[in-house]
Amino acid sequence: MSRIVFVNGSYVPEGEAKISVFDRGFIFGDGIYEVTAVVGGRLVDFDSHMERLDRSLREVRIARPASTDALRAMHMELVKKNSLKEGWIYMQVTRGAADRDFKFPEGVAPTLIAFTKAGALVDNPNAVSGVKVVTVPDIRWLRRDIKTVMLLGPVLGKQEAHEKGAFEAWMVEDGKVTEGTSSNAYIVKDGKVITRGLSNRILAGCTRKALMRLAQEHKVTIEERLFTPEEAYAADEAFLTSATTFVMPIVEIDGKRIGGGQPGPVARALRTYYLDEVAKG
Repeated sequence: MSRIVFVNGSYVPEGEAKISVFDRGFIFGDGIYEVTAVVGGRLVDFDSHMERLDRSLREVRIARPASTDALRAMHMELVKKNSLKEGWIYMQVTRGAADRDFKFPEGVAPTLIAFTKAGALVDNPNAVSGVKVVTVPDIRWLRRDIKTVMLLGPVLGKQEAHEKGAFEAWMVEDGKVTEGTSSNAYIVKDGKVITRGLSNRILAGCTRKALMRLAQEHKVTIEERLFTPEEAYAADEAFLTSATTFVMPIVEIDGKRIGGGQPGPVARALRTYYLDEVAKG
């Protein structure tokens, strides 16, 4: 059965979905996106995703396509139409369609699309075994705090990880880890979680935001600072967070086993705290 997707106000089978060849998201990567997890047919961290969407749209000066209530209703309608119990919804807003010209077009409505993808988030087997990570150079632009659809750098990094048998790539700039190609990066040393602080160099993850709050509530110390790949190799634990993996333990970086090569207690505890909150709705 074909998925039902959303395109500019209409719900259509994916095979019938169309946007203009002149859409600026396609031509320039001139757009913003968000990915919201769905568990038990409910949206996870939706308000945080909408707050980040607003910020990204403001930064690139794209008009908001609809109210938060309307976007929430659209997400829930996609959940209903696709009988989605667990997975995620991808939503993209571009500046719209206009003849190719670098400067902003006038009088053009934004393009809004969204689609679902089913997948195991809660009982993800990777969370039991842990995943492998490799490091790659960070070749992206300097506004990584904007969740733009310009993802060629992360695509190349993710492909390198895949070709090396790894789940994710951690990007490195000036000798320090910035973040994963689609995740935030953490190490654990002596019970303390270490992660890079927010700036224009990394994306403010919505799962990261929730995790920081849960860590504080459960007396888990988090130190926001830069760290090197060498520190990661010597860490007691490592993990990553994202909307589609939640808290994911890492057991190997660049071929070096982390800790005992098994998911560590801090990462496992933080994942449990997060899943408990998700279950409460």
